This record gives sequence, structure tokens and C-alpha cells, in this order.
Amino acid sequence: MTTLTVWKFDTPEGADNAVNTLKGLAKQELISIHDAATVSWTPGAKKPKTRQLRNLTAGGAMGGMFWGMLFGLIFLVPLIGAAIGAAAGALAGSLTDVGIDDDFIKSVRDRITPGTSALFLMSSDAVVDKVRDAIEAGGHKPELIQSNLSAEQETALREMMAG
Repeated sequence: MTTLTVWKFDTPEGADNAVNTLKGLAKQELISIHDAATVSWTPGAKKPKTRQLRNLTAGGAMGGMFWGMLFGLIFLVPLIGAAIGAAAGALAGSLTDVGIDDDFIKSVRDRITPGTSALFLMSSDAVVDKVRDAIEAGGHKPELIQSNLSAEQETALREMMAG
């Protein structure tokens, strides 16, 4: 089963600092990383900086389009408002079909705010407790937000991103 996890950190650099820990966990085969991205939101900035972590995966299974759509729904739609409401609604509906629902999007939106960061991770075979322990051993206290995707939802997500 593939899981979309979001590890939220209380500092703008926390997610970037956790990336090396994640690399080590992947080498120990405690997690299989399909794709990953970070979000860093410095205090005073209007929107966060995003970065796809191509060095953790074989080219990024989902690609920049997936992260762009997800981050747009989470961080940009509230700023743009009704101007693209219908298009955003259709996009949100298509993500719901693949296991990323409005509650997940709202939960992430409410937690990732100026002064914080997040590591977005599409993975499988994760030993979540070991991942959390390793990140905490690096001096961080992450908050976990996750959405499990069934095999059908994962396939639908891949098809949606390919087409």
C-alpha cells in the first residue's frame, strides 16, 4: 500500500534537515520512497517555497505535475479565491478519487503556515515508528499527517498524472 505522508516541522528548515535522515532510512530499507517534496515557509513570506526531491527517487514517480497540483490546492487556491474556484473544484474532485480528499487538504493547509516546513512523501513499506524515531533523533519533533492510498487509488493517481 502506498501512503502519502506529510511530516510537518516547526521551523522553516526542519523538512530540509530531515531529508538526509530519509536517505539513510531508504538505504536501510526501512522505507521505499516513490516521490518526495519539501515545503518551506519563512516568516513574512506570502507563500511557501516548494522543492521536488529528485535525488531521493528514480526520477520521481509522480513528477512535478502532481506536486504542483497538490501544492496549488493547498497553498494557492485560498489566496486566489473564486477566480479559479470551478477549476480548483474539479481538480480537488479528481484528487479525491485517488485518496486525497478535502479533509486531508484542509488539514495540511491549516498546519503548514509561515514559520514552518513540511516533507511530503509518497512511500510504501515504511516502518512509521522507525521513521519518526529517526527524524526525532535528528533533533526534530515532526507532526505526522497521512493519507493511505489503496492499490486502485495509486493506479488511478498514476494514470491521472500520466494523462
